[in-house]
Amino acid sequence: MEAKRVTEKHELDAAFQIRKTVFVEEQGVPLEDEIDEHEEQAEHILVYADNQPVGTGRLRIVNGVAKLERICILPSHRKHGLGKVIIRSLEEIAQAEGVSQAKLHAQTHAEGFYQKLGYATASPVFMEDGIPHVLMVKDLAGE
Repeated sequence: MEAKRVTEKHELDAAFQIRKTVFVEEQGVPLEDEIDEHEEQAEHILVYADNQPVGTGRLRIVNGVAKLERICILPSHRKHGLGKVIIRSLEEIAQAEGVSQAKLHAQTHAEGFYQKLGYATASPVFMEDGIPHVLMVKDLAGE
């Protein structure tokens, strides 16, 4: 498995297809909420298994903080450590940009996963697209 920064349109299309499969089809997020006005400014990555894109995530720098977003893996490839690869890759991009803080909106069922990667819960539960989430934060300076 490997993570690759998206640089070509066909790679971005693959990332969008993974997100549509996971968020729109599986979780019922409206397509107009999933693909948004931040796509062109965000850094996107794909994670591959057997040379096929199976996971994705994106990163935006918002007010000097790395915001990790749209992190997902196709159902067929979950529980193989790919989520950790996506998070670490996005964190490395943030660190290369000189950013020392990261945050994300975690679906509550994934809160424990992010805690294992050093994120701390920083909000009560809130709803986003009908799905319960929490804000999680991490200091990247000591990484």
